[in-house]
Amino acid sequence: MQLPPIGLGTMGIDDPDVIATALECGYRHLDTAQIYENEAVVGEGLARSTVPREDAIVATKVWADSLAPEDVRRTAEESLERLGRESVDLLYVHRPIEAYDPERTLPAFDELYDRGVIGGVGLSNFTVEELETARTVLEAPIAAHQVEYHPLFQPEGLLSHAREHSYPLVAYSPLANGRAGGIDEVVAAAERHDATPEAVCLAWLAAKEGVVTIPKASSREHLEANLEARDLELEPAEIDRIDGIDRTEELFPE
Repeated sequence: MQLPPIGLGTMGIDDPDVIATALECGYRHLDTAQIYENEAVVGEGLARSTVPREDAIVATKVWADSLAPEDVRRTAEESLERLGRESVDLLYVHRPIEAYDPERTLPAFDELYDRGVIGGVGLSNFTVEELETARTVLEAPIAAHQVEYHPLFQPEGLLSHAREHSYPLVAYSPLANGRAGGIDEVVAAAERHDATPEAVCLAWLAAKEGVVTIPKASSREHLEANLEARDLELEPAEIDRIDGIDRTEELFPE
């Protein structure tokens, strides 16, 4: 699945006008989830926007307690109703925990894919081993894998797996949940480029082949600033220094 380099993470957004403004600013990838309880907000924002619906990629996720086959089918239909759509571009397994059973869960996603209810099957918060198991069960290709990814948490092996199997790695919480300004390597690069630490985080991810990202923003100023980070080019040495940060701070563990 071809995804824009920077999309919009919507967790915590409760105003449809933010969604409409994001689309007006140029966002074409909106990411929500059943557990965010704002699919209706995203749907209303899409309805308020003048951007044609077919131009916006909309992704949502089935939460861990609804991964039994009958619940996957039921909650997917409920998500579509809240989003005001007949189909969704990307539907994720949010986390492979609780009701998740690859032999039972993933065929239900395949069924939705075959029926055209979803445009692609996504996985989220999987390990490499779990991805490999999913690949042996799924008939549909993995359309995307979404995972926490920022300078303070750079998970091992996931990007190489994504590249090997030709699907995008979608980085969530790319700004380290507001901690970007406290990361020395990021701040140093920001100062050299007269940019913000947040822009550096996004540029660092955008420089990685196969990675797209979905920062959250609510104000027009921040929405526009995040998109402008696409134009910031870091030096290879700066990227290497951020790559080499020897810290592992997972902000959203299981």
